[in-house]
Order: sequence, then structure tokens, then C-alpha cells
Amino acid sequence: MARTVLTVLGILLAVWLVFGFVIPALFATLKFLLIIGIIALVAVAVVTVVGKLSR
Repeated sequence: MARTVLTVLGILLAVWLVFGFVIPALFATLKFLLIIGIIALVAVAVVTVVGKLSR
């Protein structure tokens, strides 16, 4: 009986960890990388435009 209870508690803890920490961390990382990518895209566009205008 104790083994069954501990198994259920372990499964609940694993699900809580996934939904409480792993998934929000993944979304935060993806959001951060998206913002960095947009900043890099803007920087490349500005350098390209300035390089073409200076000719």
C-alpha cells in the first residue's frame, strides 16, 4: 500500500515539476531567443540599408 501511495505521489510531483518549471522555462527561453533574433534582424537590416545608401 505504501509503495502505491509513494508511486502516486511521485507521479504527481513529476507532473507538477513539468507544468510548474519545465514548460514555463521553455517558453521563457523561446521568447528570449525570439527577441534576440528580432534585434539581430533589425541590426542586419540597418547595416544593409546604410551600406547600400553610402554607395
